[in-house]
Amino acid sequence: MPSDTAHPAERINRPAADVYAYVADPRHITDWAPGLGGEVEQIDGEWFVDTPGGQVKVEFAPPNDYGVLDHHVTFPNGDGFDNPLRVVPYGEGSEIVFSVRRTPGVSDADFARDTDAVAADLVRLKKILESS
Repeated sequence: MPSDTAHPAERINRPAADVYAYVADPRHITDWAPGLGGEVEQIDGEWFVDTPGGQVKVEFAPPNDYGVLDHHVTFPNGDGFDNPLRVVPYGEGSEIVFSVRRTPGVSDADFARDTDAVAADLVRLKKILESS
């Protein structure tokens, strides 16, 4: 039986604090994860991403010194999903790890596609942060 969680990770040649600061800013979401949606906007202190299925609300964990970037996504129909995300020091740089959880009813092929998409997003994030 396949695992219900995959953990794509990417080493980034930037200090963990830099990676954390960039990823924790919701305005950057669609730069490094463009498949999520288009425009990012703040409405009444809450962050939303325009997706093909409507506005998705994204709430990050409170700012912290531990690299915890967990975020809760609420879909237009009210359903929500938690996404564990961490950035940790790794030598002179850091490593970012996104835990992709399989939702009920998701096929092996769709879970693999989702995991591959997250891995590609982390590679994109690495390129953005290492080029700036």
